[in-house]
Amino acid sequence: MLHRKIEDVMTREVAAVGPDAEFQDIVAVLDTHRISAVPVVDDERRILGIVSEADLLRAQVEQAEDAHLLPGLRRLTNRRTKGEGHTARDLMTTPVVSVDPTSSTLRGARLMDRHHVKRLPVTDGDGHLVGIVSRCDLLRTFLRPDAEIRAEIEHDVLRTALWLEPGTIEVDVRDAVVCLSGNVDNRSLIDIVLRLCRAVDGVENVTHTLTFDFDDSHIRPGPAHFARRTPGR
Repeated sequence: MLHRKIEDVMTREVAAVGPDAEFQDIVAVLDTHRISAVPVVDDERRILGIVSEADLLRAQVEQAEDAHLLPGLRRLTNRRTKGEGHTARDLMTTPVVSVDPTSSTLRGARLMDRHHVKRLPVTDGDGHLVGIVSRCDLLRTFLRPDAEIRAEIEHDVLRTALWLEPGTIEVDVRDAVVCLSGNVDNRSLIDIVLRLCRAVDGVENVTHTLTFDFDDSHIRPGPAHFARRTPGR
C-alpha cells in the first residue's frame, strides 16, 4: 500500500565492472548498455564505487591539462588526479550513495535530491549490488494507469488498512484524480481516508462527496471512540 518499494521499479540486471577495468573497457560498457554510469564491484558483487560519464570526461580533461606541463614541473608539483588513473579503481567516485530494495520510492527520490545524483545503486544488507534505480524509474510511479490506482485504493487503503466493507466508499479515478463518494460512520474517518489516498503513488488530487453519521471532531484524542450505526441504517 501507498508508496511503492524500490524493488518494484528498479532494474535488476545491472552492468558492472571490476576495480581493475581499464578506461576503454568502461567506455565500452557504457556504450553497449546505453547507460551513463556503471557500478564498480568486487568479486562478490559488493559495491566499491561508481564511474560516470562525468568522471571519464573529467579524467580526459585533466590529462589534457597535464600534457601542457613540462615533465620536470609536473614531477615537482606531484599532482595526483583522476586523469592519471587508467582503471575503475582510480576513476570511481566513492563512497557510493545507495538504497535498500525495501525502501520506498519516496526515500529514493529524497536521496537523489539530497545528494544531487541521477541514479542509485540498490544494495542488500551485506552491500551486494542487486539493482539500480534511476530518476526515470521513480517518475514512472506517477504515470500509473487509473485502473491500477483505483485497485490499490480499494484493496490496500479501504479494505486492508481501514477494514471498510466493499461498497462503503465508491472510488472513481480519471486522469490520476481520485473522486470518493459514500457514507462513513465518523467524520474523522474522512480525513484519514483522504490522507491515505493522497499518499498513493500516482495520485494527483483527491476530491470527495463523502458524508458521515456521527461528528466526532469535538472528541479529544484518547481511547478510541466509535459511533455505532443505529439498527436499520
